[in-house]
Amino acid sequence: MEPPTSSHAQPDAEQNRVIEPLYAEILRRNPGEAEFHQAVREVLETLGPVLARRPEFGNAKIIERICEPERQLIFRVPWADDSGEVHVNRGFRVEFNSSLGPYKGGLRFHPSVNLGIVKFLGFEQIFKNALTGMPIGGGKGGSDFDPKGRSDAEVMRFCQSFMTELYRHLGEYTDVPAGDIGVGGREIGYLFGQYKRITNRYESGVLTGKGLGWGGAQARTEATGYGCVLFTAEMLKARGEDLAGQRVAVSGSGNVAIYAIEKAQQLGATVITCSDSDGYVVDDKGIDLDLLKEIKEAGRGRVTEYAARRGDDARFVSDSSIWEVPCDVALPCATQNELTAADAVALVRGGVRAVAEGANMPTTPEAVRVLQEAGVAFAPGKAANAGGVATSALEMQQNASRDSWSFAHTEDRLAEIMKHIHDSCHTTAERYGQPGNYVVGANIAGFELVAEAMLAQGLI
Repeated sequence: MEPPTSSHAQPDAEQNRVIEPLYAEILRRNPGEAEFHQAVREVLETLGPVLARRPEFGNAKIIERICEPERQLIFRVPWADDSGEVHVNRGFRVEFNSSLGPYKGGLRFHPSVNLGIVKFLGFEQIFKNALTGMPIGGGKGGSDFDPKGRSDAEVMRFCQSFMTELYRHLGEYTDVPAGDIGVGGREIGYLFGQYKRITNRYESGVLTGKGLGWGGAQARTEATGYGCVLFTAEMLKARGEDLAGQRVAVSGSGNVAIYAIEKAQQLGATVITCSDSDGYVVDDKGIDLDLLKEIKEAGRGRVTEYAARRGDDARFVSDSSIWEVPCDVALPCATQNELTAADAVALVRGGVRAVAEGANMPTTPEAVRVLQEAGVAFAPGKAANAGGVATSALEMQQNASRDSWSFAHTEDRLAEIMKHIHDSCHTTAERYGQPGNYVVGANIAGFELVAEAMLAQGLI
């Protein structure tokens, strides 16, 4: 398989001499896992200068060890639907790196889930979690189960079967899952209930994203979308600009997208798009957030319904890319590799000045290159969407102390963390001679934190 190309920080010949054999070995050991290859390549391309300054990292084989998960779990998940028909899905948990704390990362229930997807997400999670400054390691999991169209009873039976195997690998000091695509409050409730039933322990800190009445954190639902916008605002501020008054294009209409829209509107921006797998909506007067929440959160409906109910103010488009809509700021909040090089060209042509990833790796390497070469401020997901896992760590703090914080206090902490992540990425990029390159800054800042801890803890 040919390695993906990218110019996030083009390595020189000496760096290539070190990095290319490492990457070739990762391809050999992990065949057919394209998303994992892409995520690893994106990080490796930025680490040459670090290895040159810190040869002890190379001597200790830190990169080889980071790229090999500490543990990979694959298991059968049998369950019965409402008619009694038996189904068999596959469950995954990749416990990637625990040098900074217990494994932390969400569970994704979606037909596309396979080992390569989970490894890419878990690998990204290592650096994302490090950037938060919180004591959490990196992991990810999920299943190829599709909750769409399933009854609550079917989802419950699946979650109970899934947790019946996974529980033995979890614990508040070991591995702490959360939600992701297809895993919201309903699923977390069923998973926690089964964990409690099997273990006979009310261990609040073993799962995050819980209901507010039983150990959940205020602002957790909003955190990923809010954090993405807060990071974007800091990135614009570093350029002497303000988010207020900007036209913002958001892809997706799930949890991350909805709360990115909400926070952008709170900060004075006009959000003009949202989308789902059917297509996208353009609303030039600004997305009616109450209507979108009613359709998506309460009714689990489609954006076509939004366009129909909004009337002449909105139009639904199914035959082109959402990124063809002219905007000042773009927030891809749907799924991996949704924003291609052609989309990036369209965004640049439409006047975009900043792009921040609300989803995990939604921008292809080629698209990142187009944006960076055009001078667009670009924030990678491991920095821009870290607000969700940061607030999960805040939920763990509250569970450990049997405490409960207000929404305002939690949101203030989230804002502090996102500013810290931005400043860390910004200063690290400058320190390595790449000012304004948030990809370089995020990768190196996260890597240095994890690498230092791994050196300190010995060859394990």
